[in-house]
Amino acid sequence: MAWSEAKAWLQGSANQNLYQELLDDAASAPARNARRKKIVRPADMPWEMSRQGILKHLLNEAMNTRMETVDAYMQIIPPGSRSGRHRQLAEECLYVLEGRGWDLHQDCDVEITDTYHWAPQAEIKRYEWEAGDVIYVPPNTISQHFNASPDRPVRLISAVNRIFKASGLNDLEQLEDAPEYRPNIILTAELVAQYLGRAVKTPQPA
Repeated sequence: MAWSEAKAWLQGSANQNLYQELLDDAASAPARNARRKKIVRPADMPWEMSRQGILKHLLNEAMNTRMETVDAYMQIIPPGSRSGRHRQLAEECLYVLEGRGWDLHQDCDVEITDTYHWAPQAEIKRYEWEAGDVIYVPPNTISQHFNASPDRPVRLISAVNRIFKASGLNDLEQLEDAPEYRPNIILTAELVAQYLGRAVKTPQPA
């Protein structure tokens, strides 16, 4: 009988207003969102010298914007250089703003139980791209971006859905660092320009 488990479910004296917290959170969302940015200016987009390379974050969960579902950054690859090489469970979309180059993608066989078990497949696929193209990186793929030009930079816009991280599936592993990576470097426009081998144009007063 269903009531035979009464001795189990009637146990416990802890009380917690979890449902009320959901109601309170929903009620406070309009005021909270009104303080979050709908327009993000370039000066508010943080730089990062990451293991994946030179990044300028456009949207991120830590940036207090209205975006709820997507993280996005601009990746700058100096002439003749490459990004880091990483594997991530989330799929990724990259728009090529500037430059030309190629990607190397390596699919992985994966099994998800209490932990992740994955193994790279033998085949490594190469994909050529140029400005205006969109690069799609499938889930659980090892990927790396290469700048084909010896004198011009590449700029990519990367977008990843936060749902993977929100679902506890933030399986991200760095396998190789970008050549420019050094820990504790503080990036500025002038320093990025040095990596690109060109001077920053200072805006002239009107």
